[in-house]
Amino acid sequence: MESNSNQAKHAWRILILLFLANLLNFFDRTIPAIIIEPIRHEWDLSDLQLGIVGSAFTVIYAIAGLPLGRLADSWSRKKIIGWGLAIWSTFTALNGYAWNYLSFVSVRMGVGIGEASYAPAANSLIGDLFPSHKRARAVGIFMLGLPLGLVLAFFTVGAMVKAFGTWRAPFFIAALPGVLLSIFFFFIREPERGAAESIQVSKVPPTQPIKKVLRIPTMWWIILSGLTFNFAAYAVNSFLVSLLQRYYHFTLVKAAITTGFIVGITGLIGLTVGGWIADKIHQRSERGRLLFGAFNLFVSGILILLALLQSEEMVLFFSLLLGFGWLLSYNYYTCVYPAIQDVIEPRLRATAMAIYFAAMYLLGGAAGPAVVGWFSDYLTRSAMLRSGTSEMTEQFKAIGLHDSLYLIPVTVLLTSLFVFLGSKSFAKDASEMKRSLEGKT
Repeated sequence: MESNSNQAKHAWRILILLFLANLLNFFDRTIPAIIIEPIRHEWDLSDLQLGIVGSAFTVIYAIAGLPLGRLADSWSRKKIIGWGLAIWSTFTALNGYAWNYLSFVSVRMGVGIGEASYAPAANSLIGDLFPSHKRARAVGIFMLGLPLGLVLAFFTVGAMVKAFGTWRAPFFIAALPGVLLSIFFFFIREPERGAAESIQVSKVPPTQPIKKVLRIPTMWWIILSGLTFNFAAYAVNSFLVSLLQRYYHFTLVKAAITTGFIVGITGLIGLTVGGWIADKIHQRSERGRLLFGAFNLFVSGILILLALLQSEEMVLFFSLLLGFGWLLSYNYYTCVYPAIQDVIEPRLRATAMAIYFAAMYLLGGAAGPAVVGWFSDYLTRSAMLRSGTSEMTEQFKAIGLHDSLYLIPVTVLLTSLFVFLGSKSFAKDASEMKRSLEGKT
């Protein structure tokens, strides 16, 4: 029998691979947000069309995630991850060959199918590798792939475009490490379902899995929180570089690097420190972890609102307020993701994550860029009409985009409310999950 020390080392080795794949996941999906202005000018696109680029990816990601999540509860998770990583990396390279707007969007949908395989299988693996009292820290390290992927993308993609003279170059460069990393997943040793639980888990597949997941009150609040949080996150990631270029007159490279600090570097602190604090709080109070997340999200929403109220000349204060607000928002992941593992039995966790991701991406992540893009176009036309001119200038586009982003603090504050409401039913649902496992042994 393998010693606890060897089991722990094995768990951490797999977690490192999962972190690296998550980093590439968010690097690849972030590239279009950085080259948004060059493709807007090349194909003469509106903000709604730019938003649809992200929304089309997210819709297919959410739809494909449901069957792939169910598959991860019954088939080899390492193979699902390996093949998914290889597929999305291949489609990332194909994005560099897009010849018009429609072809670009179509290939992004292919990337979405590949990436949809990843999160449910990866989160299911983490639930079987780490016990409940260590999951927030493990999830925090896994989710470091998000800000590091963003940082790497925002710090390098602009330089790649400048060095090669084309927005297509980053897609080709990004594909190679993904294909290489995918090979490693086929050789890991996958843990048994429920291996990290203190109670032995039945090997019989549960009946009516989706119905069982949706019977849990906490899951409904978590799903609603994912919807509003992803609305905010995907809208910011899609349009912040463009806002800095239009409203604050930054160059592409400067705007990308500034965005990397605001939404990327902050995540390194939020996820590492936040995960450690969340685990400590969870050891003292079952619902404390979710209350910690709700409080951080409330303060985050206020800071983001204050950032948007800064004038055009106060770009430094805008960046500091938005960056600190975004740092606090990262505690969403370290508080909510482990909570899902605690209220869902092991053989349903990938299914639960797939349902959660379907809602948060289809209704949140997909809606965010499209709604903000549409609202930006609407406010741009309104500003133009109020001025009494018929000429659409970059100044009006800057005002329209800036004002449309007031939707962000609203959705972050709603996320805080939903997480708080989830904390009220969490203890009961976690206890019922443990009792259901005891009844199956």
